[in-house]
Amino acid sequence: MNDTAWLDERQLDAWRAFLLVGSHLERQVEQQLRDDAQLSHQQYEVLSRLADAPDGELRMTILADVALTSKSGLTYQVTQLEKAGLVHRRTCAGDDRGVVASLTPAGLEKVRATAPGHANLVRELFVDGLSPEEFEGLSTGLAILAKRLTG
Repeated sequence: MNDTAWLDERQLDAWRAFLLVGSHLERQVEQQLRDDAQLSHQQYEVLSRLADAPDGELRMTILADVALTSKSGLTYQVTQLEKAGLVHRRTCAGDDRGVVASLTPAGLEKVRATAPGHANLVRELFVDGLSPEEFEGLSTGLAILAKRLTG
């Protein structure tokens, strides 16, 4: 077997640490959002991406990409958010097959109320555990990987 197919000890340790950190971050963020806002992390991502979008709305296909979910997963989350009165869906003007999701006033208020606690937790768990230099290196490395993986 080709030796390059295997990870060396340092690479394997880094990969395992990445998986461990990602898992812990996701669990803690998920719990904080459930406790503070009765939202899943995925639902919060949908609301925050809509809040950042022009006029608070995006086509569902674009929203799936920026919210990092599948189209079917997004449909489920948007349905739940729509039932809660936080999001509204409508047919895209000029394209009967396209669907636009838009943030309702209640959805915008939910994001505004939730964002400070979410940002504080992300800062505490993700940013503050590293020196500014270490964080800069991590940020640079993650940006390079993100660009490579997303084209």
